[in-house]
Amino acid sequence: MAEIYYITTNGTLRRDENTIMFESGEIKKKIPIENTSELFIVAEVSTNTKFLSLLSQNGIIAHFFNYYGYYIGSFYPREGNPSGHVLIKQVEHYLDKEKRLYLAKTFVLGSIINSEKLYQIDASEHLEKLKQASNVQEVMQVEGSFRKLCYKALEELTGWEFETRTKRPPQNPLNALISFGNSLVYAKVLGEIYHTPLNSTVSYLHEPSEKRHSLCLDVAEVFKPILTEGLILELIRSGTITENDFLEETEYCYLNLDGRRKFLRAFDNLLKSTVYYPKLKRKVSIRTLIRLELYKLVKHLTENEPYIPLNYHSLKK
Repeated sequence: MAEIYYITTNGTLRRDENTIMFESGEIKKKIPIENTSELFIVAEVSTNTKFLSLLSQNGIIAHFFNYYGYYIGSFYPREGNPSGHVLIKQVEHYLDKEKRLYLAKTFVLGSIINSEKLYQIDASEHLEKLKQASNVQEVMQVEGSFRKLCYKALEELTGWEFETRTKRPPQNPLNALISFGNSLVYAKVLGEIYHTPLNSTVSYLHEPSEKRHSLCLDVAEVFKPILTEGLILELIRSGTITENDFLEETEYCYLNLDGRRKFLRAFDNLLKSTVYYPKLKRKVSIRTLIRLELYKLVKHLTENEPYIPLNYHSLKK
């Protein structure tokens, strides 16, 4: 499988014949186009239309983050695997109240079952409320209430102050880690959606709107406990990330360059790590698990095979 490349140094990205050239001062590095699946650009770079044309020709998505590590958008080439049939089915399931509610509930169910083991918390009350929810707004309320419980547990397990969820901007290191990690997960799910027939703008838990790839927000609910919160616990407990890895001002807190590089390295290693997937009778990477989850959704939409969210902790490593 082609590699994900992370750009963390300010510079210039340009096309050099049929490959990617990154330049920063005296640094010149070629990135082989045939071995590139995605670019995460967590730095300030200059580029041009020739470079974007190269990405488009090769179906490569580039995700851009600003100086503070805040996700600002993706270059999403013309869809390489479009399907009118799947799009019609996606819209049908959005317009049908019961079908939309089922999918909204299952995304939150995935979030809960992948969180309760991580935090060792009793989710039975929230699972019952989720079962009883009669509309998407009530499902969102269950998700919000359960997430507060998880953040409280995260604060207790790490010993780092959390207080309340602050996003734009995050106001302490724990919030900064959650914001950065969630942004990476959203971008990664979007990168996998590109390789499926799914349309990224039709969603069920989060309301579709203009200029928003809202389906990746839905699917990310299943993976945030694994790729964001699980990773944060690991990085803090191991001492890999400390409070020295942040920029803190009166009104905001962000990971500094070293902190972002540490998080990205761990994130990439986690994506490449493998678990045994019983249905395929072989080990697959977590990156592949995201793709498989999306194809489960396609089967739910087109073949009436009920979508059951991933229970990560039930898989053997």
